[in-house]
Amino acid sequence: MAGHRDSNGTRRDSRDVAAAVAATISSSLPVFLAGALAVQMRASLHFGTTAFGITIAVYYLAAGTSSIPLGRLSERLGGLRTMRLAATGATVVLGLLAFATRSWPILVVLMVAAGVVSAAMQPAANVFLVRRVLPEHQGLSFGVKQAAVPLATSLAGLAVPALALTVGWRWAFASAAVWALATALGLPRVVHTDQRPGSPLEQPDEDHLPRRALVLLALALGMGIATASALTAFLVSSAVASGVPHADAGLLVAFGSFGAVGARVLVGYRADRRSDVGGRSHLTMVAAMLTVGAAGYCGLVLAARGHGLLAYGLGTAIVFPVGWGWNGLFNFAVVRMSPSRAGHATGITQTGGRIGGMAGPFLFGLVAEHASYSAAWAVSGSLMLFAAGTVLVARRMLEPGAPAVFDAELAVLPDAGTGV
Repeated sequence: MAGHRDSNGTRRDSRDVAAAVAATISSSLPVFLAGALAVQMRASLHFGTTAFGITIAVYYLAAGTSSIPLGRLSERLGGLRTMRLAATGATVVLGLLAFATRSWPILVVLMVAAGVVSAAMQPAANVFLVRRVLPEHQGLSFGVKQAAVPLATSLAGLAVPALALTVGWRWAFASAAVWALATALGLPRVVHTDQRPGSPLEQPDEDHLPRRALVLLALALGMGIATASALTAFLVSSAVASGVPHADAGLLVAFGSFGAVGARVLVGYRADRRSDVGGRSHLTMVAAMLTVGAAGYCGLVLAARGHGLLAYGLGTAIVFPVGWGWNGLFNFAVVRMSPSRAGHATGITQTGGRIGGMAGPFLFGLVAEHASYSAAWAVSGSLMLFAAGTVLVARRMLEPGAPAVFDAELAVLPDAGTGV
């Protein structure tokens, strides 16, 4: 990735993106490790599926309620300083999850803290990148940065056979704490010029998205993230309940997440080469990926009915790379369509994403416990289809000459500040 055309600038950009990826992984590991290690943690701490859904939900609730003020904090302190503070916080939380978690209530408290850490890290990493990467390279930049999330999921999946089934689930969290500490210590010590020539923050305040479209995009992101958070939290539990060996179930998450990593990077790379200054065609691609991803949930529905590892593998091969590979492109589209108010626009949309992340695991756990995993996967697929349709409606509102309805009603929404 090159923010400057010279080799020094290219190397610096590569280091900056690598730092953002490592830091994002550190703040994402608590929730994804909890999802991958749910079977062992539930047996050790003695709680059920619904309680686990609540555990994941409070993580996203804490992240959602703190994302706007922490986004503003990242603007004041700077992306790099906030990233270092968040990585240090992740180290503490992961260490406590490893050695101080003796009951379900303690787990819930620590997941609240993990949500706050994530809420600080996400806007900090975005501020760090959006001020330092040229517009023609930001699609790939956001794709690589968002790839850190499924990469964290893949690491969590690999922790099942490597650590949880050998030395115990606590050592998986301890190993993650070491990663987070190394990240905090390894972040750049010298802050370069925060803003590069031609960056979006240098442009005049002349373009912004209508609130009605932002609200719909927030709703769509919420439904999409609801399915993704439930997927990462419950795939291992669902596969094990269907008779898949636990180690194989962990590998499903790992390999599926690697697919999502590749998809986000590829989609970001292609976005930089798509001739779409306004960003609307990016939304069309997001809707297409959501639709194909919904089809992948059909495979998980069949798998949960007892069709075994092959059906889980087929469903995972679609749901992860296609149904979970659109997030970076979504954020890039919002930033591209509102370059002068990127913080405000992404603050509104990411609030929807956090709410979806909170609601998704909770609702999935309820449906799975009171109906079946198969029914829960069917609900997830339906939500993803609704998300695709909502994105298309929002895109239609952004067409030149679209009627400016509902703006007065939506004007009462607070300024979302600089959330992710």
